[in-house]
Amino acid sequence: MVDLLLTPSPSGRTDAVMQLVGDRISALGLPFDLTRRGLLRARLGTGSTVRRAVVVHADTIGCMVKRLKENGRLEVVPVGTHSARFSEGAHVTVMTDDPDCVYTGTVLPLLSAGHAFGDDIDTQGVGWHQVEVRIDEPVTDLAGLAALGIQVGDFVALDADPRITPGGFVKSRHLDDKAGLAACLTALKALADAGVQPRVTAQLLVTIGEEVGFGATHGLDPDISELVAVDNAVVAAGQASSERTVNVGMMDMTGPFDYHLSRRLLALAAEHDVPAHRDVYRHYRSDAAPALEAGIEARAALIGAGVDSGHGHERTHLEGLVALTRLLVLYLQTDLVFADWDRRAAGPLEEFPSESVQPAPREPAREDATGA
Repeated sequence: MVDLLLTPSPSGRTDAVMQLVGDRISALGLPFDLTRRGLLRARLGTGSTVRRAVVVHADTIGCMVKRLKENGRLEVVPVGTHSARFSEGAHVTVMTDDPDCVYTGTVLPLLSAGHAFGDDIDTQGVGWHQVEVRIDEPVTDLAGLAALGIQVGDFVALDADPRITPGGFVKSRHLDDKAGLAACLTALKALADAGVQPRVTAQLLVTIGEEVGFGATHGLDPDISELVAVDNAVVAAGQASSERTVNVGMMDMTGPFDYHLSRRLLALAAEHDVPAHRDVYRHYRSDAAPALEAGIEARAALIGAGVDSGHGHERTHLEGLVALTRLLVLYLQTDLVFADWDRRAAGPLEEFPSESVQPAPREPAREDATGA
């Protein structure tokens, strides 16, 4: 996990982290490939048809250079959705077009010197137009920035600065979703080390555009019938998610997750004493949304370790990561929720399995508009 966190990967500049993920999957002996845009698809199991997908993203929030400023600093805009409030004071890495040419810097408010601006600092607004990036180079003007090779459109990665406390807390930027990615890789390693083949041939899809909304729009096998997105669970006032458990999302801003698959995951957790919470997220979406919007005909669910202060100064706990990993290992050893029905694209009404799991009273036949 620490290696992932220390590899910058803002949406749009993810090649380095995908090389790292590919190396880890190669070491497990799993077959995989990359799509044209760079999504990674690993195959688990020996069946001829992929029926299940676990989707996780390797990209993170970040920034991009909007303008080179006359004072030798940089105006930036966000990549992904996050507030400038949580970037003030952040150490950053400016990534130029030359992969070997990077610069360190700091995001600062426009009024950042207390001895110069006094109380005006306390009344300065919050927003991306209220901050700038100070480069750690002797540069004070536009010509100096140009000489460094910095240009409009360069990526600015927020440094992760990961720390693991003696009590098991993990503090770092970009736990969304590198903590989830680490749990997925650990689950695959656990299965490989034990010589266990998944009950259903599955696909691990590692996406690179989740933070900007289009992560899982392609790359999924067309025959999958179950999709589990692994992403951060929201730990905040009014939420039920916990840093010390796995958390199952019942609904996010795009709507409810699949009733049957979500409850299968919760039942697995309960049966095997994996601590789990249920939660609903109002200002949130995951890779499940673009996959379904792109037309994948699959049940979709969401699980994740709890992350406090998401897209800010994030924190989770090793116990939550262990719980997430355990649930993934258990899930990959099960059959589909409806073993027969879910292997078909469609079937007759009398074979649709909803009543046995979600009973509801039958409605009387409706009259048509003419009253007949």
